[in-house]
Amino acid sequence: MDSSKFSDCFSEELHEECGVFGVYSDGAINPAYASYNGLLALQHRGQESCGIAVNDRGVISYHKDMGLVSEVFSKETLASLEGQMSVAHVRYSTAGGSVPENAQPLVMRYVKGVLAIAHNGNLTNAVEIRKELEHRGAIFQTTIDSEVIAYLIARERVHSHSVEAAVSAAMKQLDGSYSLLVMSPRKLIAARDPHGFRPLCMGKLEGSYVFASESCALDAAGAEFVRDIEPGEIVVVDDRGITSIKDNCPKESKKSLCVFEYIYFARTDSIIDGIGVYESRKEAGRILAREFPVDADLVIGVPESGIDAAIGYSEESGIPYEKGIVKNNYIGRTFIKPTQQERAKSVRLKLNPLLTSVKGKRVVMIDDSIVRGTTCDRIVTMLRKAGAKEVHLRISSPPFTWPCYYGTDIPSKGELIACKHTVDEICKISGADSLGYLPADKLSQMLLNKANGICTACFTGKYPTEIPQKLLEGKERGGVDFDKKLVKDKQ
Repeated sequence: MDSSKFSDCFSEELHEECGVFGVYSDGAINPAYASYNGLLALQHRGQESCGIAVNDRGVISYHKDMGLVSEVFSKETLASLEGQMSVAHVRYSTAGGSVPENAQPLVMRYVKGVLAIAHNGNLTNAVEIRKELEHRGAIFQTTIDSEVIAYLIARERVHSHSVEAAVSAAMKQLDGSYSLLVMSPRKLIAARDPHGFRPLCMGKLEGSYVFASESCALDAAGAEFVRDIEPGEIVVVDDRGITSIKDNCPKESKKSLCVFEYIYFARTDSIIDGIGVYESRKEAGRILAREFPVDADLVIGVPESGIDAAIGYSEESGIPYEKGIVKNNYIGRTFIKPTQQERAKSVRLKLNPLLTSVKGKRVVMIDDSIVRGTTCDRIVTMLRKAGAKEVHLRISSPPFTWPCYYGTDIPSKGELIACKHTVDEICKISGADSLGYLPADKLSQMLLNKANGICTACFTGKYPTEIPQKLLEGKERGGVDFDKKLVKDKQ
């Protein structure tokens, strides 16, 4: 695990580690093409690298590279990936660097044959396991914790009667978050950590089974949603059919699905653990309208996830909703810039105010979060330059006051603006006329009181699992200096 990545990513945007997709086909669908379509639907979960591995009667071939799905795969490449099952992956790095060797799926040859693995999440005990394996002679080819999982499964397989038994034994040694797809010569296996930090669902098309991080990817492949994989569950598909193994399912509910899946990560048309993402974001907007009402002329949303909450705010408040900010969808990965000056330019390249909507208006602007506070002030400034009379900022999540250790690149406490400043001070730093965050005690209400258990640690500091001291120390360092702008605004 390489925690230095947290300090390397300076974009105000948050990123989730990746998305997974898998197919076991009876001939109804082509696994490679279905995986390609599934990855396109999951592209929002990772834009650094992608890959597809296909199993043709025990022979696994694969293609992966840095870049977007449409850049990495051509018709010729997909045509060459023939087989009956597949696992696929899109990646944004939080643990491990952004380099070609860290692209997934990982394909591993060992004494029992070949395994291909695609993993979404972040292990909190990866460093300890990796050291133990290295002391026993293991040689790692990547810097990602997914390879740690692969090694554990391979080691356990030597002493297990089946690959699913090896996966189960490996899961008992893992801490943290993982939604996992494992492809052996004859089987496709899906597994979710006992807390269910990351989403994973199953679909079906005739006799074929499909697994994906989000239901929108099932739709893209033409598969019908069947159900979500339960926390701790292992689902095995082979020529005998489908089997569910629940040896690792907790006896008591410990479910801790990342609440930010609903706030930001997931695509609007996805349904995760029975809750629609669109409906939850609209409800967040409704809550904001009740908690922080204001006299205004229109409501706008920061694309993309802020739009749904803005619609909810508009419906609850009666203030008209209009498009007020236009997003350039073709900036892509170039938006992540290494210097402050380049980041400032990139904000304007990616987002631009719609003058005809905001000029002369009192505007309520809805965004999904404020992390470092390095972007919201530029958006507010752009709106004012476009002629907005007032800008009232509403955030559809609580203030970030704690880092994440489960696969979201929420940075160190020193880089979180809410750890250093009050809401009033953040309002002044942003340049907004008023600021309101979604209250943390309203998160369950945002999920329509249907959630069976969510992780809110980045807002509350209540982590569902024990965090190793080394990881804690790594995220306690200092960061962005917000005070200069605050002092300037006070003068």
